[in-house]
Amino acid sequence: MDIAHCYLKGNADAVEFCPHDPYHNVLAVSTYTLQEGSQPCRHGSISLFNVDVEPGHLDMVFSEETAGIFDIKWNPPGGHASPFLAQADADGYLRIKMLEGCCNGVEGVNLKEITNEKISNSMCLYLDWNPSATSITVGLSDGSVSIVSFLESKLEIQEEWKAHDYELWTTSFDIHQPNLISKVHKMGVCCIEKSPHDPNTLLTGSYDEFLRVWDLRSISKPLNSINLGGGVWRVKHHPFIPGLVLAACMHNGFAIVAIKGDNAEVSETYKKHDSLAYGADWQKGEANHIGENTKPLVATCSFYDKLVRVWRPGNDFIL
Repeated sequence: MDIAHCYLKGNADAVEFCPHDPYHNVLAVSTYTLQEGSQPCRHGSISLFNVDVEPGHLDMVFSEETAGIFDIKWNPPGGHASPFLAQADADGYLRIKMLEGCCNGVEGVNLKEITNEKISNSMCLYLDWNPSATSITVGLSDGSVSIVSFLESKLEIQEEWKAHDYELWTTSFDIHQPNLISKVHKMGVCCIEKSPHDPNTLLTGSYDEFLRVWDLRSISKPLNSINLGGGVWRVKHHPFIPGLVLAACMHNGFAIVAIKGDNAEVSETYKKHDSLAYGADWQKGEANHIGENTKPLVATCSFYDKLVRVWRPGNDFIL
């Protein structure tokens, strides 16, 4: 069921619901636009939306122009941490912005940059927070990985190494073993996602159109693989329903996949976008998933048509 949609000025490539209470109705959206020519320019934007389901509104409450952005991630909630949004830029910078304003997501919400660090002369393509929100791993266009500490509102590069010979589109902390960083494939892998519900389960998405399910205790071959009909650019575990996965499938829209043991099947698809399906996320917050059955709220975005959509699946899912 479609809730609302919005067209942006730039090419939309990432959507992230805020996981921090009471900001679960705040949706961050980033863009990346390449202006070709003798002096190519990569520019972008970061915007905040208030998602109001009942009247079906998706209201932009904040936006600013930036360098081209490849990835954004909110810091994991916990303790007394403020909501911070990390931003991986095409100019080689990692930026941290703090969410400010009132808690209802309507009036006065904005992002204030508190620190930045030049990571490389290459482009920052991907980022991931560790569970305690004290470190960020960054994947770079030259195949390198950087580990950057975030302490007392300051960023500092701790480690760097050449990990691959090609662009490094994904890198991930192991949420159950925070000092372990997953590196599974050398080419063609778009995303790596650890399960928040099972420390032994790992998902990978690839340009070869397969979503693969791995058991980290035996990674000689995947437990299962399922063809989603398009390059699997992003996968997101549902925050409360084990085995329910949202996938952005590039040329083939979006899919919700149900994984149980070594079995994986497509529960439903969503094809209301007319361009590359890149960004996807579930709304966070346990209060938004009340009831024995639930239709969780989803945000998706597509690249060349510059479109953001908020919708609910057609199926009920049992918590």
